[in-house]
Formats: sequence, C-alpha cells, structure tokens
Amino acid sequence: MTSDLLTKYFPTLTARQLEQFKRLPELYQFWNDQINVISRKDIEQLYERHVLHSLGIAKVMPFLPGEKVLDVGTGGGFPGIPLAILFPETEFYLVDSIGKKIKVVQEVAKALGLTNVKAAHQRAEQVNEQFDFVISRAVTRLKEFYPWVKGKFSRQSNNILPNGILYLKGGDLEQEIAESGLAVQQYYLKDYFDEEFFETKQVIYVKG
Repeated sequence: MTSDLLTKYFPTLTARQLEQFKRLPELYQFWNDQINVISRKDIEQLYERHVLHSLGIAKVMPFLPGEKVLDVGTGGGFPGIPLAILFPETEFYLVDSIGKKIKVVQEVAKALGLTNVKAAHQRAEQVNEQFDFVISRAVTRLKEFYPWVKGKFSRQSNNILPNGILYLKGGDLEQEIAESGLAVQQYYLKDYFDEEFFETKQVIYVKG
C-alpha cells in the first residue's frame, strides 16, 4: 500500500526517497507512543492522510533547488517532512509553538538523514528570515494566518508562481476566503488524487 500509493502519483521517486518514505510509519508509531502528535486512528492511514496530503502541495508547486520554504505550525512534521524528502535540494524550516512536537520533527529528520530540514520551537511571528514560500496545514483561518507571515517573502521569485503561501485546507472555504479579504487561487486535490479523502481538500495559494 505504502510505496504503491506514492509511486502511483510520484513515479520518479529514487530508491533513497522510497526508503525514506517507507520508514515513516515505524518512526511516527515510535514517537506517537511517547508524544501523541497524530491521532490514533490517523496513524493507520499515515500515507493517505498525512504523507500524500502533504505532497498535494508538490502537485501545485514543484520547489526548486536552493529555494527556502517555511512550514508554520508543522506539528509532527507535516507537510514539511514529506516535502523535504521529495525535494532534497530545497531548504525547509519547520516551526511550531509546541516544543515536544518539534522534538519529534528533529528526531524523524535525523533518523531519515534529511540534511535539508531545520526545525525550531518558535512561533511564526518570531521568525526573522526571508523565504520563497510558506506552507502550512489548517493551522488557523486564513484571516489570522496571513499577518503571521506577511513580510517574510524574498523579493525575487523564480518559480512558476510568485513567492507566497501554499496552505492545505479542507471543506467549504467560501466564507473563510471572503473574510480574509485576500486574493487567492484554489487548487482542488481531487484533480490530482483519486482517493475519497481528497474530495474536499484544497491547496490555497496567496501571493506573498
């Protein structure tokens, strides 16, 4: 199930990437038993609900070598860890305000040999660096999220979309988008993935 699901949508994965992805269940099971970062029922659906969901961002935005990506409210490392495996030459900075979750991220990244991941116990507002993209997964409403990261984007854009936010969200977002007052582009994950889980899932893009 694991590698089949990933190679179905990402057929060019290298042997090293596949090996790293295959190690995720055992690593998260181990850390979840000590620090509950993923709900018990979801750990059995790790590839679909966490790994593939995170990689939905890659379908919208293939990150480039040398780009810097900030993952806000990463929790146990989603979407940052799966994307860091997929894009080994892109730099990922994962932050969360809960220290024990960052410990899990650091240990998982270390076990996988991910040299392109840095993780810190930090709120987004405290980060003083510039990034090409900010990623996140349903941390809060768009209206609250945008001020946290406004002004953290590099001026030079090199990718297919200008530097900005790539936010994984689910459900009916019409009201949330309207109240944010932001110009957004919506990408529906059901256009990329067949599984029922993705029927209501989206990547929201906001220019930085």
